[in-house]
Amino acid sequence: MKKIAILFSGRGSNFAHIVQTLHGKVCEVAVALTNNPDAQGISIAKAHHIPLEVIDSKTYQTREDFDAMLVQTLQTYSPDLTVLAGFMRILTPVFTEQVKAINLHPSLLPRHKGLNAIEKSYKDTYDEGGVSVHYVSSELDGGEVILQMTLSKEGLDFEAYDRQIRTIEKEALSEAICLVLKEANQ
Repeated sequence: MKKIAILFSGRGSNFAHIVQTLHGKVCEVAVALTNNPDAQGISIAKAHHIPLEVIDSKTYQTREDFDAMLVQTLQTYSPDLTVLAGFMRILTPVFTEQVKAINLHPSLLPRHKGLNAIEKSYKDTYDEGGVSVHYVSSELDGGEVILQMTLSKEGLDFEAYDRQIRTIEKEALSEAICLVLKEANQ
């Protein structure tokens, strides 16, 4: 069974979805890693007995030093794929050139790279918003798109749009993981 690593920074809702839908069925979550010692997602790893690594990004002098520790830690678990699921860090080439990783982004890339993408997407002039899953590269939210899922904004206030984006992002991330792992088998 293919192994994945999950990186998260906050609630871990996408991490929880992956554990519920894919762990032990499609792939094994070999490690969960967070840069935030107070992340709520830590409880998910503990509840499911998934190895957990907490590497506090605030304790490193440079982004490159932090990324080097990420790479070193991930290599001990030998994941076939690393999944950024709400991992709120801009990664340097120290990471991106050594780790095969995908990232979930809550907009239809190339629109609205970076932070506050849901808000920006809701307020733009397009009739649809959505989510993208892409390969991680050294360009912020600039790697090759694996898949996108769209959502009509018609009739939705911001809260409803936000809820629906957060629902389809779980589906998109799970589907992308399956696609990338299937391609790795071919």
